[in-house]
Amino acid sequence: MGTAKNTLTVVGLGAGDLDQLPYGIYRTLKQASHLYLRTQEHPVVTQLATEGVTYESFDAVYEQHDAFAEVYEEIVERLLTKAAQEEGIVYAVPGHPLVAERTVQLLLENGPARGVDIEIGGGQSFIDPLFARLKIDPIEGFTLLDGTALAAHQISPGLHTIIAQVYDVFIASDVKLTLMDVLPDDYLVTVATAVGVKGEERIDTVPLFELDRLDHFGNLSLVYVPPAKDERVAYRQFSHLKEIVAVLRSPDGCPWDREQTHQSIRKNLIEETYEVLETIDDEDPDAMCEELGDLLMQIMLHSQMAAEEGYFTVDDVIATLNEKLVRRHPHVFGEKSAEDSEEALANWQEIKAQEKAAKGIDVTTQSQLAGIPRDLPALMYAYKLQKKAAHVGFDWDDIADVYAKVDEEYRELQEASEDERAGELGDLLFAVVNVARFLGLDPEEALALTNTKFKKRFSYIEQKLQEAGRSFEETDLQEMDKWWEEAKHHAKGRE
Repeated sequence: MGTAKNTLTVVGLGAGDLDQLPYGIYRTLKQASHLYLRTQEHPVVTQLATEGVTYESFDAVYEQHDAFAEVYEEIVERLLTKAAQEEGIVYAVPGHPLVAERTVQLLLENGPARGVDIEIGGGQSFIDPLFARLKIDPIEGFTLLDGTALAAHQISPGLHTIIAQVYDVFIASDVKLTLMDVLPDDYLVTVATAVGVKGEERIDTVPLFELDRLDHFGNLSLVYVPPAKDERVAYRQFSHLKEIVAVLRSPDGCPWDREQTHQSIRKNLIEETYEVLETIDDEDPDAMCEELGDLLMQIMLHSQMAAEEGYFTVDDVIATLNEKLVRRHPHVFGEKSAEDSEEALANWQEIKAQEKAAKGIDVTTQSQLAGIPRDLPALMYAYKLQKKAAHVGFDWDDIADVYAKVDEEYRELQEASEDERAGELGDLLFAVVNVARFLGLDPEEALALTNTKFKKRFSYIEQKLQEAGRSFEETDLQEMDKWWEEAKHHAKGRE
């Protein structure tokens, strides 16, 4: 395997000892004018040293940096500098140069610009001996991940998963915590070190929570996670939810689900939303978790119906949301800045205007009251109408004027004829919403608080009747008022 000036040859030391090394790579290592190793912690290196092969390793670089990225960048910089000055440079890495070797990828990316040709000389990765040792057939599907940069979203529980570069117990601990986001704590995983190396091979299968308690992590260590068939794992996967909803809507699924349309379950979306709000008010996280699931089910059903009609899928829904979130947060994902929430909101409004223009909507001709969902509850709708009108200066100057308006509408309601009452009551409620807005209160939330208060006090009356063994027919308003005042007193005492 020839070398020339400005050429850096990269070879792999394989996954075992010298007997498993291809002859061509063995000859390249023996004949190298300058041999550099990412690490000397490898069985082949020890055997080459006994044959008189000299080398320089970069193990010391690992001690000089806190992050692997910095280590790899310095190794690559040193190699490219030497390759531009010396002939016959060979760089050897564990396994195969193109399998889980970040330094090699950096060399391939930066070498040509530095006038250095990178020649890949081959090698045997750890994957083949691992498959043989654990009797894994990769055709079933497998994924290879980097233990130093593992993220939960990368893990596909249905596949054979190999996590390489688990150099030490600290990386093992990070790997464990990441896997626990996807798998049960007692899920069985296998840690394999120096697979195929006589006298050094260590293979242990342990529950996930014990992963970082093993004592043989090193440069040749990896973690194998078998495919999950446990329902506990499947139930945590979004893909499984999509499959369940598709089955429910299929000819062999649930008759009720099959018969539904967007319109028939329209009200369910609102009901489930209010049930989520109730759990928020009750500060009940367990109930919130369940009710959010019910709300998500409505989104899944509508998305599945749309997919069956050829309009969009739930993946399109997610893609549209992701694109919108990135687009509307340039101060996070782009070059704009926002020092506070007001600037962030200004960015948001500006981008919304651009989006409308892109859709052919002329915002200059639109009503200032446009953009409010017409199916909002009337109290919320009134609040948003007033905010939009106030934004362009159509508003009271002082809250005293608002109170006066409430008094005026109250008198008009008292004087209204039967046919006029509904309209006059609406006017009064609209004026009260204005009071809430001037006070910086949300009228919907304020009324919700009163509803809750009323329910608690009325329940106290029911409790007193039950304790007395009586019904509402057996009491009077005076006695109920007494209990009502008691309920108020008890509530203030707790406060």
